[in-house]
Amino acid sequence: MLVQTVSLKDRDIGPGHPPYVVAELSANHNGSLERALELVDAAADAGADAVKLQTYTADTITLDCNREEFQITEGLWAGKSLYELYKQAHTPWEWHEALFARAQARGIASFSSPFDFSAVDYLEKLNVPAYKIASLELVDLPLLRRVAATGKPIVLSTGASTQSEIEEAVEALRGAKCHSLILLHCVSAYPASAHDYDLTIIPDMMRRFNVPVGLSDHTLDNAVAVASVALGACMIEKHFTLSRKDSGPDSSFSLDPHDLKTLCRDVRTAWSALGNADYGVKASEQTVVKYRRSLYVVNDMRSGEKFTRVNLRSIRPGLGLSPKHLDEILGKCAACDIARGTPLSYSMVEIGSPNF
Repeated sequence: MLVQTVSLKDRDIGPGHPPYVVAELSANHNGSLERALELVDAAADAGADAVKLQTYTADTITLDCNREEFQITEGLWAGKSLYELYKQAHTPWEWHEALFARAQARGIASFSSPFDFSAVDYLEKLNVPAYKIASLELVDLPLLRRVAATGKPIVLSTGASTQSEIEEAVEALRGAKCHSLILLHCVSAYPASAHDYDLTIIPDMMRRFNVPVGLSDHTLDNAVAVASVALGACMIEKHFTLSRKDSGPDSSFSLDPHDLKTLCRDVRTAWSALGNADYGVKASEQTVVKYRRSLYVVNDMRSGEKFTRVNLRSIRPGLGLSPKHLDEILGKCAACDIARGTPLSYSMVEIGSPNF
């Protein structure tokens, strides 16, 4: 299986490259541009590779309607209508340019999730380097085809989707000439349970779709994200806030700056630990090799005396013959006087000894 890497600005994402960490700002600006800019700075300070916005308005994503199906009755946002939630949570479009500029000034990438054609048109004017498709938009194939038509790399979250729906979405993107695609395994619960993540789907998705696969993680800590790296996750996306104590719609399940910094460090450490299937002795181990066990004479011996389990033992350090030769040496005779504490070598064993 050869999974192609995806290039996002100056970074290659995929096999052979450290995991790419995306800080999802989402609604954690709490209606303040100043706070949104602080989030970009904090993400850069924590070591994130990119920040991501969401580009919609309440009117482009839903309908202001009192019908029952437009009301949220359970979960984190129970008691709100969809329209009320998205009116509160959206990032004003007039902020995007300033936020993207701040990210560029801080040396990290920035992109967004469009939720309708008008959002794609707007983001194209800002020349975003890539697009993210949110999990619940995966079934909107016309939107996927419109995004693919930009020719930009696409990151597609797969939360709340079946295998056939993911296959259909990928087929639609490829049919619209999308050549740079990353899938993100996701559980669309807020917060999500580690038990629901079934991380072994990551290598399966890589084999099935032949694209890099990452993780959109809604759990409350970093354990799932770090574990995903061992299974090949190339991108880690986490919601990000300045403080979980804030009253924003997403604050309670988002990482704060300390946790994001820890995530960036730990997923890169996990990736560096993967290495290659190398059975050799590492350079860092060379100093301890001499402390392995080997055969030592543990009692003074006279020339011609037989080696026994009393005067010959396998002990540390490792300057004598390997312990695997013990049975071969036992019963043979010493070729010379040997002092206690001497590492055994073949030159100390009489060639004429029985069975030598």
